[in-house]
Amino acid sequence: MKEAVQIGGTASAGPDLQDLLVQVARGDQDAFSRVYDQVCGPVLGLVRSVLRDPAQSEEVAQEVLLEVWRSAARFQPSRGSGMTWVLTLAHRRAVDRVRSAQASSDREQRAALLDRTPAYDEVTEQVEASLEREQVRRCLRTLTELQRQSVNMAYYQGLAYREVAELLSVPLGTVKTRLRDGLIRLRDCLGVNA
Repeated sequence: MKEAVQIGGTASAGPDLQDLLVQVARGDQDAFSRVYDQVCGPVLGLVRSVLRDPAQSEEVAQEVLLEVWRSAARFQPSRGSGMTWVLTLAHRRAVDRVRSAQASSDREQRAALLDRTPAYDEVTEQVEASLEREQVRRCLRTLTELQRQSVNMAYYQGLAYREVAELLSVPLGTVKTRLRDGLIRLRDCLGVNA
């Protein structure tokens, strides 16, 4: 149900809104009470038409009326009516609240998307690892039998050079030479820069 918004207020005996705002600018609390009575309905109606949420509308209307009290000295009767000035403050404050809520919602959505985005592409990582393994296998096939056995035992089985020499029944120096030569060939085959 829409609420009726009365913008003009009722004509009452005494000072008009412009005169009251001038008095409020001087700190007159009684004048502010009368300003409040004249503008609270229209301010709440305008803010509610922008925000739609009753609780937020009441909060923003209260902020607007506080702003009227604090900034009444900025009101210039030569530039427009008092009601127009107050309702302009109300409209700006309501639009600011909508924009602030939208910006907050946008930030939360971006943060949620970042939380769901994986740090890396698992499929790409698996494909690259598979390709690298295949390239290493291909390069291992280019080594001599003694080089291939030495590299397998030392690097894939984790044996010490001395253990490799004992298992292959060759001198330790020969194993070291074959390993060095085999690793150089692997490096060149894999295209790794020294």
